[in-house]
Amino acid sequence: MGRIPDRAEGGDTRGPGTGPADAVRVHAPARLHFGFLDLHGGLGRRFGSIGLAVDAPAVSLVATAGEGLSAEGPEAGRVLAYARAAASHLGIAPNAAIRVAAAIPPHAGFGSGTQLALAVAAALAGLSGRPFAPEDFADALDRGNRSGVGLAAFTQGGLIVDGGRDASGAPPPVIARLAYPDAWRIVLILDTGMTGVHGSREIEAFQHLPRFPEAEAAEICRIVLMQAMPSCVVGDAWSFGEGITRIQRLIGDHFAPHQGGRFASPAVAEALGAVAAQGVAGYGQSSWGPTGFALVPSEREARALVAALERPGPLRFLIARGRNEGARVTPLAGKGIVTADS
Repeated sequence: MGRIPDRAEGGDTRGPGTGPADAVRVHAPARLHFGFLDLHGGLGRRFGSIGLAVDAPAVSLVATAGEGLSAEGPEAGRVLAYARAAASHLGIAPNAAIRVAAAIPPHAGFGSGTQLALAVAAALAGLSGRPFAPEDFADALDRGNRSGVGLAAFTQGGLIVDGGRDASGAPPPVIARLAYPDAWRIVLILDTGMTGVHGSREIEAFQHLPRFPEAEAAEICRIVLMQAMPSCVVGDAWSFGEGITRIQRLIGDHFAPHQGGRFASPAVAEALGAVAAQGVAGYGQSSWGPTGFALVPSEREARALVAALERPGPLRFLIARGRNEGARVTPLAGKGIVTADS
């Protein structure tokens, strides 16, 4: 993973690392985590992940140069903490006014913390004219501890496979990145009434999980390499979905004691049962949830599925696309620019 490519849309053409900017706009995608490859870790690397960058929800913010540090909008408290950590890593004073126009729902399975932290760090690097490479900020921002999907979603998007962590503690290396078919859609199933396991509960869960069976880790790796990845390349949505669902069952059942079942949210679990009854091949839960997903081949099928699932209650449905590019980091000219539209 390298530094974010320079992008400018109607503003200053200088990218991060090419000179200070008056303001920087960042638009960063959410990611779905489809599952771990090898929780057993017997070959010297543990975790490994397969996941996907999606076009919605997303982080959208603008940082403007100024005296002192301020933040407004959703997740303002986290923004301030990430800004201080990023500024310390860069060796600069945290002088910026950051306005968040849109944020990813926290603790819902979208990797919101990673995308927000990297967006803030990229903005501060752009304001100071410093180069920005997300993997260099992993330790400072406490990101990429188990999965490299979030870092890669920020840099390049697409369907991402990482090779897990070794004893060095370095962020997991990306070993494959594929373009997700443009026609395919992801129906996201959000439970607005709960959050997934996170923070100290997540750390405790990993500490108390039994050792993952080596044979099941081998099966997941086989599915990823010989089913999910080639199916994505040739556009076989059914085979891709079947592979992801099988991975979800193996991983979900392993984590069930710590999240109340294969899926964290009873409402999402019920909806996913309906998804299966509709004949959808690919479905599951992203990370610790509670967000569920259904993988369908087209916009038409996505709309039909949402129409079949919608009913009063805590669930909200969103149709997303796979995003085959990373975050947009746009230097802007002119003090006081505060719009954060994408």
